[in-house]
Amino acid sequence: MSEDLEPKRAKGTGVKLAYETLRDEILSLALPPGALLDEMTLADRFGMSRSPVREALIRLAGDELVVTLANRSTVVAPIDIQSFPKYVEALDIAQRMNTRLAAELRTEADLMTIAKRQKAFVAAVKTGRHLFMSEANKAFHMAIADAGKNPYLASFYDRLLNQGRRMLNLHFEFLETEQGGYLLTDEHDQMLDAIRNRDAERADALAHAHTRQFQDNFIDFLKRNYLKDVAMPAPRPAA
Repeated sequence: MSEDLEPKRAKGTGVKLAYETLRDEILSLALPPGALLDEMTLADRFGMSRSPVREALIRLAGDELVVTLANRSTVVAPIDIQSFPKYVEALDIAQRMNTRLAAELRTEADLMTIAKRQKAFVAAVKTGRHLFMSEANKAFHMAIADAGKNPYLASFYDRLLNQGRRMLNLHFEFLETEQGGYLLTDEHDQMLDAIRNRDAERADALAHAHTRQFQDNFIDFLKRNYLKDVAMPAPRPAA
């Protein structure tokens, strides 16, 4: 589509539309890992020039959701199974530290926010839409991180949660098809209870169990659907 024929949009809206649409499709796995993202094809799809599409792809690259190959083609980033043990180890540390700090430093306002995010997660679970669920799950955990009052740990945690959203959607699929439900709602309630009671040790242990449950189910999902033999170390036990 030529620049002259492109529909007039408020500045930046074309980039926002392309970015948010592609991000949601990547996170929900509607666009699978390795899928080709051709600028011209996407420009035709969204009814815009290649410039906003290119900018949207640059933003997605910053989110580590797309990668540019040696031939300059852009594809959906792979899910790196080989690095999963290191990823889950980092997630375990970040989750435990932020949850422990929240139990020690939370305010009443923090508790209200965490409880509100948990209600939103429960509502998202009832929709059965994994993208909504992973978004609500992140919001719940980031409310806990905010209650911990350490922006450095919270920022690190935010990045890890973003990187894991596609894997979490696969985790939800496993819970739905193999276990018939979502135990995460109960786990979240228990974490909130420990934070409310300022029980840092229990909060730490629950956060660790939360990571372990995610790891074990994700590995089971891979074994049943993709790999014949997967062996990965467990997160380090809670202190």
